[in-house]
Amino acid sequence: MSIESLLTKFNEIACNPAKQLSDYKASGKKAIGIMPYYVPEELVYAGGMVPFGMWGSNNKIITKAKEYCATFYCAIAQLDLEMLLDGTMDKLDGVITPTICDTLRPMSQNIRVAMSEKMPVIFLAHPQNRFADYGMKFTASQYANIRKELEKIRGSEITDDEIRNAIKVYNVSRRERRRFVKLAAAHPDVITARKRSDVLKASWFMLKNEYNEMLVELNNELEKLPVCNWKGARVVTSGIICDNPTLLKIFEDNNIAIAADDVAHESRSFRVDCPETAGDPMMALAMQFAAQDYDVLLFDPQSNKNRRGEFVAQLCKESKADGLVLFMQQFCDPEEMEYPSLKKALDDAGVKYIKLGIDQQMRDFGQAATAIEAFAESL
Repeated sequence: MSIESLLTKFNEIACNPAKQLSDYKASGKKAIGIMPYYVPEELVYAGGMVPFGMWGSNNKIITKAKEYCATFYCAIAQLDLEMLLDGTMDKLDGVITPTICDTLRPMSQNIRVAMSEKMPVIFLAHPQNRFADYGMKFTASQYANIRKELEKIRGSEITDDEIRNAIKVYNVSRRERRRFVKLAAAHPDVITARKRSDVLKASWFMLKNEYNEMLVELNNELEKLPVCNWKGARVVTSGIICDNPTLLKIFEDNNIAIAADDVAHESRSFRVDCPETAGDPMMALAMQFAAQDYDVLLFDPQSNKNRRGEFVAQLCKESKADGLVLFMQQFCDPEEMEYPSLKKALDDAGVKYIKLGIDQQMRDFGQAATAIEAFAESL
C-alpha cells in the first residue's frame, strides 16, 4: 500500500471507532473498554479479546453523565461515562476502570453503579510506591484480579504462554510507534499534525497485531523518503490528549510541525517496554509499570529535583524543537498543580512555550487559533 493509502486507512479507523467496534463484534470477537491510564492491555489481548480505548470523544455533548458528576469533573472521564450511559459502548463485554487520579477513583464507582446491569466493571488500583518489591507484588495482585475477571468473560483460562506472546506483540507495537514518532518528525511535509494523530489514535481501536502490520509498512515507506527540509516551526506537545482535528489544523495552517510529544494519549503510553525475560509474565507487567516515569500522575521520590520538568525541557532540546505547546485540560488538578515547576524548568532551559486551556467540549477555537498564530510568529 502507498503512504497515502495507509494514512487514509488510519484516518478511517481513528475517526470511526464505533464502526471498528461493530466490525470486531461481527467477527465474533469480545471487546473490553480500556480507560486511562496504564491498563495492562496485554491481558485482554492474551484472552483473545479486543482492548478498546476510551479517551472521551470530540463529538459528544455531556448530558446523562451530569446526573453523576459535578460540572468541574474532567471532561474525558465524564465523556467515557456518557458513552456508557447513552448506548455508544453497549457492544463492549466489560470495561476496566483505573483509579490513578482523584477524578478516576470516584468515577470508577459511578461507572460500577451505572453499568451494574449492563456489563462487568473491572476495578484497577495502581500503587504509587511502585518501585519496591511490595509495590510490584501489589501491582501483580491487581493484575491477577483483572486476569480472573477477564477469564470469566472469556469463559476459559488465560495461560501464561498467551500472556508472554501478548507482551511480545505489544513490545513490537511500542517500538514501532516510537519509530513512527521519529519518522513523523523527519517528514512533517507528509505526516502533518492531523495525520500523525490519526496514526497514533488508531492504535487504541485495533488489535495490536493488525495495527503493527500496517504501521511497519508505513514506517518502511517513510524511511525511503528523503528527510524534509522543513522551513516552518517545530514544537513539542505536552498534556493528556491532543486529538481534535480542528485544533490540529491550526498547527498546519501556521506551518507548525510536531517534533515530539509528551502526551499521555500518545508517547507516554508506549514509552516503556515490558520485560520479556521474566519467568512470571504477571510480574513482568508489574515491572513495566514500575519502570514508568516522568508522568504528572505518578509518584516521584525525587520530586524535589523537578525531574519531570527537566525531562520535558530536555525532550524539547533533543528533538530540536523551537518551543513547546502545553495543552492544559480544564479542571485537571494534577496538571494545574504541576505547572509552576514545569514552567520553571522550561524557563531555566530557555525553552519558549505556550499554555492552552482545552476541553473535549470545545467548539470555538478562535482564541486558540490566535494564540497559536502569535506563538508561531514568535518562533
